[in-house]
Amino acid sequence: MDKLQAFYKSKKWEAFVKQLRIDRASADGFVICAHCGKPIVKAYDCIAHHKQELTLLNVDDSMVSLNPDNIIFVHFRCHNEIHKRFGFGGKPHGVVKQVYLVYGAPYAGKHTWVDGVADDSDIIVSYDRLWQSIRHGNGKPRALTDNVFGLYDCLIDMVKVRRGRWHSAYIIGGFPSSGQRERTAEVLGVNKSVFIDTPMETCLVRAKAAGAETQYIQDWFEKYSPLPG
Repeated sequence: MDKLQAFYKSKKWEAFVKQLRIDRASADGFVICAHCGKPIVKAYDCIAHHKQELTLLNVDDSMVSLNPDNIIFVHFRCHNEIHKRFGFGGKPHGVVKQVYLVYGAPYAGKHTWVDGVADDSDIIVSYDRLWQSIRHGNGKPRALTDNVFGLYDCLIDMVKVRRGRWHSAYIIGGFPSSGQRERTAEVLGVNKSVFIDTPMETCLVRAKAAGAETQYIQDWFEKYSPLPG
């Protein structure tokens, strides 16, 4: 983990952003996106962006890294647009690959959110999507389980070594265990973990409307452990 990654995962940065978000919230509790001017409704969709780019040379300078005047809040997709991650040429020396771990309960809306922010040149790694790509029908036949797991592992290895010309990779899963999330983030060099924090009642309603099993949702909430602190 380099100094920039360490900074963005530090407690001082998290506390700084949390307080700044409170200070800038409107009367209705929302922060306004500085890029598109629309409210940022979900906390996981709110990105603190440095107007003066943070680098290895200035990350230790608090007048850059922790200066409120150097921070704007933007939607996740707006942040991608700012950094010109849609298409090659966003950086003078090529594309800087970003890896996001997107987790939450079944039917929390993980895929819906990723579909709204991902670009055509991004990788989406998801067991659900892999099942859809190789099966005939709606079930998950055991005969294909090894194939799905093999495809998943292959994609994960590509993300791990940054193989290919993709821009961002979104790893979608339940990941209820904080230990599992931390291990996955460390192995893959995850830039940011995004928790789709949908209430259990909403997930259950969505599952029932889709005619899906609901026990998996209850099991996830029983197993879920937030990160300490």
